[in-house]
Formats: sequence, structure tokens, C-alpha cells
Amino acid sequence: MTPVLQLQNLSKTFRSHRKVVHAVDTVSLSIERGQTYGLVGESGSGKSTLARCALQLIEPTSGTSLFEGRELQALSRRALRRERANMGMVFQNPAAALNPRLRIVDLVAEPLSTHTTLHGTALRARVLELLDQVGLAAEHANRLPHQLSGGQCQRVGIARALATKPRLIVLDEPTSALDVSVQAQILNLLRALRAEHDLTYLLISHDLDVVRYMSDYVGVMCGGQMVEEGAVSIVLETPTNSYTQTLLAAAPGSGTLRPTTIATPLSTQLPRSTS
Repeated sequence: MTPVLQLQNLSKTFRSHRKVVHAVDTVSLSIERGQTYGLVGESGSGKSTLARCALQLIEPTSGTSLFEGRELQALSRRALRRERANMGMVFQNPAAALNPRLRIVDLVAEPLSTHTTLHGTALRARVLELLDQVGLAAEHANRLPHQLSGGQCQRVGIARALATKPRLIVLDEPTSALDVSVQAQILNLLRALRAEHDLTYLLISHDLDVVRYMSDYVGVMCGGQMVEEGAVSIVLETPTNSYTQTLLAAAPGSGTLRPTTIATPLSTQLPRSTS
């Protein structure tokens, strides 16, 4: 089976004031359909840059990014725009990721207006359907981002990512800006949506408990390079790389989000959000 996302020796170099920074250095990985691949590492290790290069949001210096076997760098601008309807992204800071001047209905409608022919009543109906899927009521549609909580804003971000029925979604630290109790709600929501829509996730996180709970496979990045990868149950329990061992040793002993403390993944009938 062709992987949903395959990166081959992907690199990204930034140059400024005669300084060269190898943000991503010849990284390769492969994600099969329906899997969640967790990408971990300390801040500045290249995780987010790798994800943006993978989706061609920024142009890699070298290497290739293949989405369902198609090389994204080889596509024309128009073809790449069409392909992006099959890829979504949920950002780290939910409030900052939303235009503060647009109502929620318009924010969720944006990708639909760009990639589909929906308009008028049909467009609004699809937006309300998406809000319902992420646990928001119709009354939230006419609000502005500042009128929502952080968790509700992140639900809006997830609704936007789901809008065009993508097959791959990049989750860039989706819970790091949220309270612990809200983090659990969002993680359960993401798991439920993955099962319901047969989604594939690339999850970026510095929280090893989140990666352990959400992911099938994990890659560990350090200094722009992939230093270890494999099944979560192996890498996070019996790491062989010294950097991975250091990350695990530095993690809080009790953790904040253990699988045993997170509720059973939500069903498709999600309760309304209150936070």
C-alpha cells in the first residue's frame, strides 16, 4: 500500500547574516493510512519546519515529499493548490491561528469557499455540520474568536482542518496552549475523528505522554536530524539512542496525561463544549 505521506532525505537550510542553520537535515519517514506518527524533540529541533516542508508550506532545500505517491515539488501551483484540499493542519496556538475579525462561521467556511463549489445555504449547513462534529453548538457560529475559550478555538481549528475531508492532518502541538482538563477533551476528540473519518495524523509534540497516548509510531528529532524512530511501544519504553533516553529521563515522573487518566475516546455523539 502506498504511504499517505513519505519524506525522502528532506532538508531545509536557512541563511542570514552569513550564518547557516540546518533546521532539517536529510530526514526520511513514512506514514501509512490511518496511522498517527508522533514527532518529538525539544524546541528548535526542527519538528515544525519539517511538517511545513512536508506540506510545501515552505519550500525544502532538498529532498522530496510524496503525498499518496505524488511528488509535491513536481506539481504546478494550481495542482498543488488542488492537492492541499486533501491535507489539513491544526496549529499550536488556537486563538492566534484564527482571524480575530471574522466570525466562526466565516472562518470555517474559508477552506470550503476555496476548494469546493458550496455557497449560500449549503455552505452554512456544511459549516454547522462541522461545528457539530467537533462538539460546538450552532450558537457558536456567529461569535468572534475572542468570545470563545481556548479549547473552543481549538475545536474551530479542527473543524477548519476537517472542512475539505482531508486524508492527512498535521497536528502541530495541538494541546500545548490548553489547560490539562481541556487537553484531554481535545485528544479524545482527535482520536474519535480519526476513527470516524479514517484520518492519518502527523502529530508534533514535546509532550511524551501525548505522543504515547495518540501515536502508533514515533520519530525523535535532535538538531534537525532524526535520531530514532519506530513503534511507540518500543521507542518510548526501550530507547536505544542517548538523546531519546535523555528526553524520557527529563519528562515529569508522574506525567500530566497518562492513558489511564484520559477518558475513553469520545463517540461520534460528542457532548457540547463548555470550555
